[in-house]
Amino acid sequence: MKNKLNLFVAALVLIFVSCTGQTTEKTKVFKKATLGTGCFWCTETIFDQLKGVQEVASGYSGGHLLNPSYKDICTGTTGHAEVVELTYDENVISFSDLLEVFWEIHDPTTLNRQGADVGTQYRSVIFYHSIDQKKEAELYKNKLNKEQIFSDPVVTEISPSGVFYKAEDYHQDYYLNNGGQPYCQIVITPKVEKFKKIFSDKIK
Repeated sequence: MKNKLNLFVAALVLIFVSCTGQTTEKTKVFKKATLGTGCFWCTETIFDQLKGVQEVASGYSGGHLLNPSYKDICTGTTGHAEVVELTYDENVISFSDLLEVFWEIHDPTTLNRQGADVGTQYRSVIFYHSIDQKKEAELYKNKLNKEQIFSDPVVTEISPSGVFYKAEDYHQDYYLNNGGQPYCQIVITPKVEKFKKIFSDKIK
């Protein structure tokens, strides 16, 4: 009798789930975000550690040259910015959360420059993939300027996403594979350590 009752209850549960489409697990909602904070080695290293971020690729976007190489980008004449393209689960991390990290890990007040890296390829930029992303980015930027969070105005570019060109293989996971290099030690490591202290609750 007990076994029959258990089977009956299990059958009812299956019927309920199939009729309502509900499950105990949240449905994953994958979206994309394209962000530039200067050198993409730094950007990739940080965003890859966030909960909910499934994939991070370093690359180039926002320019006019087809299939640009790193050598092309370094001339500063192609219009491209060094960016990362993220695939993230919106049920784990929101676009607003990504923006919070974005504005914390670089200086968005310096035009076409991050530290010693100078040129349009190092500009602060958000390439939005939807009207909602555009609105969130603009509201956030306006709030930062209105409340004078930074001593100078935020100059982050907010533009529609275009073609994303994935960078050469040696640029992917660069910090992970070359952490001992002087640039990594001097520039990237301090940023990563600061990030981990501020966003410890968001790290995988």
